[in-house]
Amino acid sequence: MYPRYRFWKLWNIPSNLVRSCTSLSASLHPGGCFPDLTEVRSKLEEIVGASKNWSEHLESLKERASLSNQLVSKQEDLPYRRMKDSYLEAYLPLGSQPNLREKYLNVHKHVRFGRILEDLDSFGVLISYTHAKTDSPRSHISIVTALVDEIDLVKKKIRPDCDLKFTGNVTWVGKSSMEVQMHVSQYHDDVYNPVLDATFVMVARDPANKGAAVINPLKPEGPEEENLFKQGNLNKAKRTKLKETSLLKTAPNEEERKIIHNMFLGTLDMRTVSFRSRILPENSVWMDQTKLKSLEICHPQERNIFNKIFGGFLMRKAFELAWANACVYGNSRPHAVAVDDILFQKPVEIGSLLYLSSQVCYTEDKYIQVRVHSEVVDPLTKEHSTTNIFHFTFGCETQVKQVVPKTYGESMLYLDGKRHFKARVIKN
Repeated sequence: MYPRYRFWKLWNIPSNLVRSCTSLSASLHPGGCFPDLTEVRSKLEEIVGASKNWSEHLESLKERASLSNQLVSKQEDLPYRRMKDSYLEAYLPLGSQPNLREKYLNVHKHVRFGRILEDLDSFGVLISYTHAKTDSPRSHISIVTALVDEIDLVKKKIRPDCDLKFTGNVTWVGKSSMEVQMHVSQYHDDVYNPVLDATFVMVARDPANKGAAVINPLKPEGPEEENLFKQGNLNKAKRTKLKETSLLKTAPNEEERKIIHNMFLGTLDMRTVSFRSRILPENSVWMDQTKLKSLEICHPQERNIFNKIFGGFLMRKAFELAWANACVYGNSRPHAVAVDDILFQKPVEIGSLLYLSSQVCYTEDKYIQVRVHSEVVDPLTKEHSTTNIFHFTFGCETQVKQVVPKTYGESMLYLDGKRHFKARVIKN
């Protein structure tokens, strides 16, 4: 009844059957003819023609560069795609494959969320390639993750003994960028229960990953898909506005200025007449005492299909550092609530020294907002280059101490953290 593809593709199924087929698959126990996420990287390697071994990567790059003559300059020259054309399902059989489960378990026998971030990144890239598929077995474009717009978790914890189902498709397309929405659910009590929703922004590049490439336009069908496409336009406008109103470019608004000034007044020693005499308020922590750092040597093992460091690996390392920081700060094991606004500013080369610096930048009630700054360092020139900024929201079982900025720079981090927190938690 179902095509036994390596990945279950629904673009040949009539639109009125997509939802019913998906519902039927959800009633079946994962496994058997259904694919799993361990095959994602292999499928991507086939599409791109990536080298299997690091020693062969230079030859692979030369071969990909030769595909440039297949690029088109106008989007109108490419056929339209429908949302169902890029729809994919894949399974992570944690419950039915104990050997695989070991890779995803932490010491507390919970699922390592950092591993799920890796899988989402790979799955999102594969969905994007599915949208841009051609008759050729190898793709002439390179697709990379540009931004993790948001990841909202429905469940506090992901069960380690139940299979996970990943689904997703392209919901919005620009000229060279596309928005991919993914959903993860977990099978227990004979039904699939929602775990998280994720929105990634992918960009198409030329075969050598040197410049932008146009991709197939998207044609929504029906009111539901039209609303999804409109939401994609709204998301793009929102990202543009957030960039324009960034605290790196504009001053805090009136309300934010009052917040920072009141916090500053709350730290003054009233026994002295001095702005430099500061006292930490009760049940608070100075922000400069909340840093936690790590260093990664970027080995070829962590390379992606384009022989750069895998973006999912960067997200996993940043998340685990942020979790450790939140764990120490909150004096308990926190759970992930949301991930948002992860911008991949530049690729990380093999052999780089990767510095990750986390800091608690905002707290409220039982929540901790952690910011992770990622940069590569040239050991010869000592030059530092920022590659990523990560924003993670964690929840704790009990109320946490208030983090208090001391300098103007820390105050901007505090306000930035507050903005990210409000955008995610209030939405949920």
